[in-house]
Amino acid sequence: MVAMFNSKQPLYDQLVDLLKEKIETELEPNTKLESERELSNRYGLSRTTVRLALQELEKMGYIYRRHGKGTYVSDLSKSAKNITSAYSFTEQTKALGKTPKTVILEFETIEANKYFANKLQVSLGEPLYKMKRLRLADDEPMMLERTYLPVKKFWNLTQALLETKPLYDLFSQDYQQVVHIADEEFYASIVRNKDMAYLEIKEGSAVLNLVRTTYNIDNEVIEYTLSVARADQFHYQVRHIKN
Repeated sequence: MVAMFNSKQPLYDQLVDLLKEKIETELEPNTKLESERELSNRYGLSRTTVRLALQELEKMGYIYRRHGKGTYVSDLSKSAKNITSAYSFTEQTKALGKTPKTVILEFETIEANKYFANKLQVSLGEPLYKMKRLRLADDEPMMLERTYLPVKKFWNLTQALLETKPLYDLFSQDYQQVVHIADEEFYASIVRNKDMAYLEIKEGSAVLNLVRTTYNIDNEVIEYTLSVARADQFHYQVRHIKN
């Protein structure tokens, strides 16, 4: 093991700091990183430690992966907001020691009306995937999501495929659409009658509404999601990173 690592801080955390500095000061955007094996050999660390560090850097928006091609340096200058600021239901639920679950209630193809054409930066009438998903933690309903995706970015997407993995893993691993920026806004309101049964709450209950617009590394919109979350159960945490 190289001398720069100490025993007071987790090794993967130290590697994250080391690679962050390297990315910020030495590497050009879209430069291919060394493989896990090469990084392991270079720094004298286990493959597991290297993998954890790369996963953390990906969450922070410093790197992105291309399926079957490798890992690359993100263009930090294009990031108006680091992706760690975006909410991940799966990751936060796991962090709370609970088991996340997603039930797909609807999946269909629709034509973009004026509103969705504007939000997704597509032509009027262009095909969109529309899905409605219920998110649960330990089998308790937490959030109802209505998501819209441009068909041209996710050709041949099916409900069966959606049920195999988290949505953003599907984006990057199956369609090479790397999430780069997620703009979000949220506001409180009273639950609508059509959402009460899904969330298992009473009429007049408070909910948190979230609106998310997600961009790929080419600054193209790849997702628009409208979510309604239970105010009595939902915890939203944001980390702001100053560049």
